[in-house]
Amino acid sequence: MLLNGDCPESLKKEEGVAEPPRENGLDEADPGDETTGQEVIVIQDTGFSVKILAPGIEPFSLQVSPQEMVQEIHQVLMDREDTCHRTCFSLHLDGNVLDHFSELRSVEGLQEGSVLRVVEEPYTVREARIHVRHVRDLLKSLDPSDAFNGVDCNSLSFLSVFTDGDLGDSGKRKKGLEMDPIDCTPPEYILPGSRERPLCPLQPQNRDWKPLQCLKVLTMSGWNPPPGNRKMHGDLMYLFVITAEDRQVSITASTRGFYLNQSTAYHFNPKPASPRFLSHSLVELLNQISPAFRKNFAVLQKKRVQRHPFERIATPFQVYSWTAPQAEHAMDCVRAEDAYTSRLGYEEHIPGQTRDWNEELQTTRELPRKNLPERLLRERAIFKVHSDFTAAATRGAMAVIDGNVMAINPSEETKMQMFIWNNIFFSLGFDVRDHYKDFGGDVAAYVAPTNDLNGVRTYNAVDVEGLYTLGTVVVDYRGYRVTAQSIIPGILERDQEQSVIYGSIDFGKTVVSHPRYLELLERTSRPLKILRHRVLNDRDEEVELCSSVECKGIIGNDGRHYILDLLRTFPPDLNFLPVPGEELPEECARAGFPRAHRHKLCCLRQELVDAFVEHRYLLFMKLAALQLMQQKASQLETPSSLENGGPSSLESKSEDPPGPEAGSEEEGSSASGLAKVKELAETIAADDGTDPRSREVIRNACKAVGSISSTAFDIRFNPDIFSPGVRFPESCQDEVRDQKQLLKDAAAFLLSCQIPGLVKDCVEHAVLPMDGATLAEVMRQRGINMRYLGKVLELVLRSPARHQLDHVYKIGIGELITRSAKHIFKTYLQGVELSGLSAAISHFLNCFLSSYPNPVAHLPADELVSKKRNKRRKNRPPGAADNTAWAVVTPQELWKDICQEAKNYFDFHLECETVDQAVETYGLQKITLLREISLKTGIQVLLKEYSFDSRHKPAFTEEDVLNIFPVVKHVNPKASDAFHFFQSGQAKVQQGFLKEGCELINEALNLFNNVYGAMHVETCACLRLLARLHYIMGDYAEALSNQQKAVLMSERVMGIEHPNTIQEYMHLALYCFASSQLSTALSLLYRARYLMLLVFGEDHPEMALLDNNIGLVLHGVMEYDLSLRFLENALAVSTKYHGPKALKVALSHHLVARVYESKAEFRSALQHEKEGYTIYKTQLGEDHEKTKESSEYLKCLTQQAVALQRTMNEIYRNGSSANIPPLKFTAPSMASVLEQLNVINGILFIPLSQKDLENLKAEVARRHQLQEASRNKDRAEEPMATEPTPAGAPEDLGSQPPAAKDPSPSVQG
Repeated sequence: MLLNGDCPESLKKEEGVAEPPRENGLDEADPGDETTGQEVIVIQDTGFSVKILAPGIEPFSLQVSPQEMVQEIHQVLMDREDTCHRTCFSLHLDGNVLDHFSELRSVEGLQEGSVLRVVEEPYTVREARIHVRHVRDLLKSLDPSDAFNGVDCNSLSFLSVFTDGDLGDSGKRKKGLEMDPIDCTPPEYILPGSRERPLCPLQPQNRDWKPLQCLKVLTMSGWNPPPGNRKMHGDLMYLFVITAEDRQVSITASTRGFYLNQSTAYHFNPKPASPRFLSHSLVELLNQISPAFRKNFAVLQKKRVQRHPFERIATPFQVYSWTAPQAEHAMDCVRAEDAYTSRLGYEEHIPGQTRDWNEELQTTRELPRKNLPERLLRERAIFKVHSDFTAAATRGAMAVIDGNVMAINPSEETKMQMFIWNNIFFSLGFDVRDHYKDFGGDVAAYVAPTNDLNGVRTYNAVDVEGLYTLGTVVVDYRGYRVTAQSIIPGILERDQEQSVIYGSIDFGKTVVSHPRYLELLERTSRPLKILRHRVLNDRDEEVELCSSVECKGIIGNDGRHYILDLLRTFPPDLNFLPVPGEELPEECARAGFPRAHRHKLCCLRQELVDAFVEHRYLLFMKLAALQLMQQKASQLETPSSLENGGPSSLESKSEDPPGPEAGSEEEGSSASGLAKVKELAETIAADDGTDPRSREVIRNACKAVGSISSTAFDIRFNPDIFSPGVRFPESCQDEVRDQKQLLKDAAAFLLSCQIPGLVKDCVEHAVLPMDGATLAEVMRQRGINMRYLGKVLELVLRSPARHQLDHVYKIGIGELITRSAKHIFKTYLQGVELSGLSAAISHFLNCFLSSYPNPVAHLPADELVSKKRNKRRKNRPPGAADNTAWAVVTPQELWKDICQEAKNYFDFHLECETVDQAVETYGLQKITLLREISLKTGIQVLLKEYSFDSRHKPAFTEEDVLNIFPVVKHVNPKASDAFHFFQSGQAKVQQGFLKEGCELINEALNLFNNVYGAMHVETCACLRLLARLHYIMGDYAEALSNQQKAVLMSERVMGIEHPNTIQEYMHLALYCFASSQLSTALSLLYRARYLMLLVFGEDHPEMALLDNNIGLVLHGVMEYDLSLRFLENALAVSTKYHGPKALKVALSHHLVARVYESKAEFRSALQHEKEGYTIYKTQLGEDHEKTKESSEYLKCLTQQAVALQRTMNEIYRNGSSANIPPLKFTAPSMASVLEQLNVINGILFIPLSQKDLENLKAEVARRHQLQEASRNKDRAEEPMATEPTPAGAPEDLGSQPPAAKDPSPSVQG
């Protein structure tokens, strides 16, 4: 989760590289452009096809590309349906064995049409294990249990349940759908106004999961390992199998293959049985002895290869599911072996022992990065090592807390213990040796790791050559916080005192510095806005630093310069740090600041620092330009019109005196303001400072905005200001005074600009948070820390548009409650021993969510608790003092604590004493609260309907708590080049250059794939935008295929009910409708509505868009009454959130009127259309085309109404003999429905000439061929060989759902 501002410095220099082609398209590109062109081609060497000859099947041909490795062909063969059972083979070309790790282009004589023979090789123990593991993986390939259990980077996806596999090619068969009867009735709980929020539909049962049983048991035999005399006959290991027909057999894996032996469970007889069925692959052997295996295995493999590759590729980081169905626990030899062997994270193919994480992390950073291919290689390596390290660190942290790792200082008290496992160092988040005594003790020790992680993330992003940080992962598990770090070579042999050569180990009493460190850190000073400054040490000597004093520099035994303890990289947040004798600006005092926080490590977010500096820059430009213009005006007695216009428009803007906060009006956000500033910048640049008067002007402006230089704008912060224990030399007092003022201004800026700005964006629906995580994301992007949540909510309450912020208020309150509950839950869990974990968690959930007044906790049975309790063992889990305190918590106490916590931490007064009051007062949903608390704490509950509101029995039993997962925070390395291409592509699209935009985004997609492998949130954004472009260009099939990938990827990487996934479902439904797959479109929209009800509820501005979509599709299939229910709900929601006079509401009225017209209820239709007409007239005026369209439609409705009335009168007059012309009520045409769908989804088509379209299609086809080359490796599980067209991410690459009006840059022509 890299923060938005973190554009690495090295990239800012190179931004030219990824510059999009110039506007007019023909302009000669500068050299930078050409290199890009060539560099990109390097990646896409044209492919060729080779013929593969494998034993026992027909020869087939395979597309390959020259820069692949031979190993990747192995992967493809191990994945193909007809060759998947082979693992131990080599490839021969003209009788020569190809080396596994060589690139295809380096193989002599390999060309288009070459024949590669698959030759079976003799097994070794390692190869035999790999083979058995592979066969087990094939048998489990449709089994979702790994995804539910959160292992091996598997995660869930349910899209195929709703599309029934009829997207893409198979969709063409179903073109006849147009008018086939479709069952459109949604389940009861999806209809507008339903109060029911069931949980089970969240994870519908997938038909393919009912596993076809191929075998009953496949496990290692108890006779392993083979005795010496059998080893000399080639026995490698023994397997025990029970077939589906209940036949028990013993199998020998030998160097020549697999065969039956004569052993039984209790009698060892390794002689071959007769017939022995010797086969090179285990699958061939089982095919011969079990007909059921033969039949089911074939069906299973057919199903496996039909699944979309995105349903089975591993994700880069583990995603956990907070619910899971009850699963049978089946026997699994590989799982059992993995759990108990120390397969510590070295993969089977890495020679040697455990991985040296530090060496890997640092070497990848040292890779060359001069041109694009080098940078891609480097970024891919960095990303891969990071995701492996995160997985290993998570596994280790869980082992540490579960008590499975021996401490390196076992004699000390548990809180003090440290651990090393798999070359990773683990420490617990407690205040050891009173290190943080002055900062808040254990509370400070708990937040320090996340602050440190933010520091690591930032320094990594700046990416200065020669400066190294540690691999850092922070894991919260079972109430403990564990920090996992890679180990600096040699640090464990020396004392810390002697190894630190820069910084301070005692918070600033003794401080040392080092010229090399100063030089390295100086390079980070500008991008990170850190001021180089001097402090005094204990001997009153001045020491120069370019970071906070806690930041330590250690030179490892490998000679690298490491920095660690980066917890104060950013300046302190004075709103939460009362300093005696310091007054805060008036804005802060008004809001009740400063408030003492629990710890003194509160710092401003990097986004805030960046926003503040940018805001100051605008102010600086305005001040300087203003004075310059006034000077000019006084020089030229007859000022030219432009200059006259200049200052007047500016003066009107900054009426308040340009004090530190002059700019608290939102001028940053207005584009015109920026344009003016650019103009001013040019004025200033033109006066290149030669004129002493203009130099004076610049100096004054610099002083006014707090710049550290008097000749240019340059704001930096000293991170040590207000640090307890840090002293500054006398000579720096002025600088220190200015720095203090700057920090106060920054604290005021957060309150006076950022928070109001956030609320304003919410009112204007520029951001649409839908759940706690997306709200947090939106706040963080503006640099607002979560501790300000209470302030944000207060501002929402005071806002004049309060009811239009209802959704934000609800989400905020829910977030406040669940965060407070999480804080309590953390300490609650620390007192629970392993045997009481599910009882304790279910008791907590009952107290938190159940209406049952007095839930009783079930303590673990007494006989299990040992009697000799008084001899407390040293190595019990940390903090397990009183193991039963949790059992006496009552709902009343818990809710009292939650309100107390909300007051103390967020300074917000909650008005509720029970969960039912909270739900009543704030309009919350219990199911939503359950989801939020589970996601925050890692709880996994059973998928079933919980009766939260029953007053007769508690909602949760201990059987309902299935698991508790870790919550992991880590660094997310970026694909910088790909990201630049993506941004330039977006920019092009917004300017209306579709073709160039499409090219750039395709390019970005290739690069993302190259760095991240196939699965990543950013790839997701890319796919979504591509799908939208293809849709706009009329290529529905491509749009569908890209959007399908975007949905799958969003489900897999972000979660099946993440707000982003809901968005992706809506887009996919639109493209399905356009491709005439109406029933699929409806089921996707129903799914999206269900998820939204679960995640938030009905009353959300996004729901209006969703319901309009559903209503339109239903109108299209002539389900008028149903359609009205959804459209009228959408109208109500729009009216509430956009105000009754908004254009969206007019559109909504029109949609409702159309349905009434189809029902021939003209009076209602007229009434709605009149409402719409009035809005258009007042908002747009008489002459606007919308107003005219509406008035035309009104005339048309009136005529129909009159005609109908005439007919009715005729009937009344003449009775049944009346001669009535049949009334024509036409169903709306699909085209007209689609047109309305495009309008409400913010898609505007650009009229392209036929020629443009042809060129565009040709271009797309050419791209397509280039990709075909690497396409057939779709299915290879290796990240390097994944499909070249990946899938969607949140638009701004945070995870906030983009605005509904405009889910991805909509193309305004």
